[in-house]
Amino acid sequence: MAQEDFVKRNDCFVCEHCGAKVSPAKKTSRNHCPTCLYSKHVDIVPGDRMEVCQGLMKPVDYEYKQGTVEIQFRCIKCGKSGVNKAASDDTLDELLSMKVQG
Repeated sequence: MAQEDFVKRNDCFVCEHCGAKVSPAKKTSRNHCPTCLYSKHVDIVPGDRMEVCQGLMKPVDYEYKQGTVEIQFRCIKCGKSGVNKAASDDTLDELLSMKVQG
């Protein structure tokens, strides 16, 4: 699937890590839980839902880039890493605790 085939997704889901019921994001698409920040390894290309791994993507770090927070994830099943922008309703305490926990 080519990058131009990117599919924007903004679906409701139940977080498989903490059990939170997650509503669609406002003005953007959501790919991680705003409560615990975990995501799920479901895409090869964003939005395609073609990844067979289906492992949980653990938030492992974050950094500020050009005025936005980017969360770094690592799949706990296969080890793949990825980065996504934080949403405005993400729990800031979870972001800050990443630096403390290492």
